[in-house]
Amino acid sequence: MTTSVAIAAPSAAAADAGEQVARAGGNAVDAAVAAVLVTMVNEVGLVSLSSGGFVTVQPGDGSAPVTVDGWMDMPGREAPDLGGAPDGAFGGAPHGAFGGAPHGAFGGGTWDVDTTYGGGVTITVGPGSVAAHGSVAALGEAHARWGVLPWAELVQPAIDVARSGFRLSAASRYYLEYVHESIFGWDPTSRSIVHDDGGEITTEAVVVPDLAATLEIIAAHGPRAMHEGDLARAISADVLARGGLLGAADLAAYQPVVRPSLASRLGEWTFGTNPPPAVGGVCVAAMLALLDGHPRAPLTDLRWSDADVDHMVRVQRAVLAARLDRLEGAADLAAEAAVLLGQIDAGGIAALESGSTAHVSATDSAGLACAVTVSSGYSSGMVAAGTGVWLNNCLGEQELNPRGLHGLPPGTRLLSNMAPTVGRHTDGTTLAIGSPGADRITTAVVQAIAGLVNGGLGLQAAVNHPRVHVHRAGRPNEEVKVETEPSMYFGGVAATLRRPDGHLVAAADPRRDGAVRLVHLHP
Repeated sequence: MTTSVAIAAPSAAAADAGEQVARAGGNAVDAAVAAVLVTMVNEVGLVSLSSGGFVTVQPGDGSAPVTVDGWMDMPGREAPDLGGAPDGAFGGAPHGAFGGAPHGAFGGGTWDVDTTYGGGVTITVGPGSVAAHGSVAALGEAHARWGVLPWAELVQPAIDVARSGFRLSAASRYYLEYVHESIFGWDPTSRSIVHDDGGEITTEAVVVPDLAATLEIIAAHGPRAMHEGDLARAISADVLARGGLLGAADLAAYQPVVRPSLASRLGEWTFGTNPPPAVGGVCVAAMLALLDGHPRAPLTDLRWSDADVDHMVRVQRAVLAARLDRLEGAADLAAEAAVLLGQIDAGGIAALESGSTAHVSATDSAGLACAVTVSSGYSSGMVAAGTGVWLNNCLGEQELNPRGLHGLPPGTRLLSNMAPTVGRHTDGTTLAIGSPGADRITTAVVQAIAGLVNGGLGLQAAVNHPRVHVHRAGRPNEEVKVETEPSMYFGGVAATLRRPDGHLVAAADPRRDGAVRLVHLHP
């Protein structure tokens, strides 16, 4: 049987990769994997091969959705606990990354960068901020379970983009404008890639040294090449040599985890999203449960009423504050999430009142839906020597590490905002949806779903619709941000839909350089 595929991706090159794979006979999972691998090449500063991520799949047979957890692990199996590096070990300057602190010391290998990005963010970078990656492993697990084409064919488009070069996307340039010097300028290899001879962000085609060769290794040896063998050893050796924690044992021990998706219902739809230990999916499920039919009227003028907006703000405030107060520090996140969702079922919103990424969605005519969200954090700023791989800084993201830098035992999964989501209607319609955007991921996804399911909007109109976000919910400096014109701050939703008759729809967010492809194949 020939399968048609809809793809929504962050860039034209990523969407092209999905289309190429679909035309070769691939299904939605194959197309999504190929598109995501291209984003790991050309979305500089947002995501890389050293990323973590989640793959949520709605099988075409209508069985329960499944999520593959490829998020970050805490490293440090080979690092001595030296009681933390002394204050000022790095002098607040990047030179410490090249030997200014004990190798592999817990508490060392990092420094903070203050930036005005996102309204003001302090970002912890350096080799000590690098966690054990897992997104390529998760893509491999999804491919092994649901894919139909050989793995090497899915990697080939990314090899081609890495070899031929690419221009920085608008999203990459936007982020780099804030941090090209402070984060991407301290490592000599990183600096040479993103800067021109005058020290400005390059406008020329970018070719990352060694990256095509790294992808060829991954194509030939499979996803485990990022965890075992010469490539994995090269990455870990460079991190340890510069004072970080990520060792070969951390990478070798890493395994993706397959879990039943966290289920929620909205009208005649059943949604599956990212379950604990991530928190993003819990927030999506909680917000969907609290929508209470909002928006209440069809959005014929494409605007939510004031009452609908007020309700959405109330829902976000309650759920994000619950995340801050109850989920982020929970000893047993799954148990606390179950209690939270149970309270919502019993008492509604009153029970809660008294908290850098790329996404690809793909759906095919057989009803298979695949949503993938991946992230490298804000980036450590470091390219692993000889690999072309920009390394993540997920140990340095404060909201993902509520117990502090290096505060978890090695092998522990970090928290995550990501919430790749799939849905199935009682009539057989299937949906794949998700978004980048840090703490705006959950609010962007929920508002797009609300517009589609309750508001009667088409898929693209639901994605385009203006958004609201409660920033720092539950904190004294809480702020309700209302989108008055399209802004990438409010996310970058990518969604694909398959109707009962097999008709496919795809929507990419105008807030980013998203692109869609519809591949219609006939027997």
